[in-house]
Amino acid sequence: MDTTVVITGATSGIGRAVAAAFVEAGAFVAVCGRDADAVDATVDDLNAADADAGADADADPDGRAWGMRADVRDEFDVERFLEGAVREGGPLDVVLANAAVIHGAPGEVPLHEASYADFDDAMRTNARGVFATVTEAVPHLADGARVIVPSGAVAAESRSGMGPYAVSKAAAEGIARGFAADLDAAVGVVDPGIVATDLTGKESARDPESVAPLFVWAATEAPAEELDGQRLGLREWKAATR
Repeated sequence: MDTTVVITGATSGIGRAVAAAFVEAGAFVAVCGRDADAVDATVDDLNAADADAGADADADPDGRAWGMRADVRDEFDVERFLEGAVREGGPLDVVLANAAVIHGAPGEVPLHEASYADFDDAMRTNARGVFATVTEAVPHLADGARVIVPSGAVAAESRSGMGPYAVSKAAAEGIARGFAADLDAAVGVVDPGIVATDLTGKESARDPESVAPLFVWAATEAPAEELDGQRLGLREWKAATR
């Protein structure tokens, strides 16, 4: 797979699982996160796993991971990360604006009880962070590039106790639609359903590895017109790949 992929918030959860899936498929994958040690460990693990896969004659050993510490709340961090990714891997074929935070336990944070600080941080990370990631990626996008913003039902449905997180995800989807209208690249939302991550706190939900192929499919195989300005999820993926 001759593809350059960048993933923000890639040291755990969905971002980490999607990074592994792309490396396994032979892509160059650039990852970032707020914790430098976690980024280094993620890159080491991804490259070690790919080296092991390369020992199999039937495996594609050409995938590679690279990373640096970057906080999507800081557009200058994002700019440096994306410039580094392009230096290492070339123009960007896939951008996964995955970094997100949640303050408090899911379902237990009524919006009217959220602090201003938590509201501001959720919006700055989950919404403005998407804006910064896509904005800084635009000069580096390859022809036919795709940009994906992960989201979920909380962005469109009223659910008690989801607080600023739900509001920020609705904003992130609006940002994706705005970029879809303005860019030649296909920009869309992917909803993997409820996944067992630190953000959801649901240990019994789908594991991130089980939904990683959905993101790879949306980024590489789904018709661009079905992604651009739209939402793709498990139903569309399963219908297309069964």
